Amino acid sequence: MTTLKTAAALALAALALSPAAAAAQEVVLRVHHFLTGDSPLEVGILQPWEKAIEEQSGGRIDIQRYPSMQLGGKPPQLFDQARDGIVDVAWTLLSYTPGRFPIAEVFELPFMGGTSTQTTMALQEFQAKHLGKELEQVHPLLIHAPAAYKIHTKTKPVAGLADLAGMKIRAPSRQMTEALNALGATAVGMPVPEVAQALTTGVIDGAVIPWEVFGSLRIDSVAKDHTEMGVENGGMSTSVFALVMNKAKYDSLPDDLKKVIDDNSGANLAPLAGKALDDAEAAERQKAIDAGGTIHVIPEADVAAWKENTKPVFDAWVKAATDAGHDGQTILNDARAALVAAGAK
Repeated sequence: MTTLKTAAALALAALALSPAAAAAQEVVLRVHHFLTGDSPLEVGILQPWEKAIEEQSGGRIDIQRYPSMQLGGKPPQLFDQARDGIVDVAWTLLSYTPGRFPIAEVFELPFMGGTSTQTTMALQEFQAKHLGKELEQVHPLLIHAPAAYKIHTKTKPVAGLADLAGMKIRAPSRQMTEALNALGATAVGMPVPEVAQALTTGVIDGAVIPWEVFGSLRIDSVAKDHTEMGVENGGMSTSVFALVMNKAKYDSLPDDLKKVIDDNSGANLAPLAGKALDDAEAAERQKAIDAGGTIHVIPEADVAAWKENTKPVFDAWVKAATDAGHDGQTILNDARAALVAAGAK
């Protein structure tokens, strides 16, 4: 019996070392991010992406996903983790390192953005024209955006501009920090995983976030008043998400596996990402309504005052970009034109 067990073990070991087994384990890509394993990012984007790559590579690429910062570090460190090869692929918000990606920040200005699909498709054209330098330290797989963010509050509703006065509101980016302050609120910057706890403990009164992360972050039980801008499900800003790969890892792949990655990147992946986040946006919005939440839609005519108050934020961005050697106004114009072409207002 011992001999039979030993023989079986040796056979298994030989199989593990066979060319077929080695091919199946040719490339492992560890994907790291800060959202939960049941988030729309995971379920709607990364899981289908993983399946497509593994199938199209014949099992030669093995995708391993690590949500909720399971490999260590903080969300603002994710881009550098991919750049430095600590992980193979990272998904993050570029705004978590304010000032580091100043050209991408143009999409984080107030009232820039529409649905996830619209803004994501606009970003494909914009990235090719303007973001090469900012992303040159990594191999970009996808630059995309959520649907435009809404205001969600715990302490009192925001039914008009005056209601924001003095409220502590979580801001997702440097541009939205400046915009909220210009609108009379007190902006508080923090990564989105900290929002639920901050609302519960009273560190903030509300948050600027998209609907789609509501359920996975368990915010639905805390914030019951929700503010949309101009039209139902209209928002006031967005953020730029980045799925990026270590350059050396990508460069080390044989050409046929590079093609598999390329076939599932950029404009090829953008429609799936946009639809996944838009579907989640609609579903989470309806759940909030069903749970007794109240949605306040700022009338289109009243949004003009919000935009007027935040105009200095645009002026400051254009000046900073121009002072840094770019044509700030042209970049802003290009971003707006790309959004219009993609169907955003």
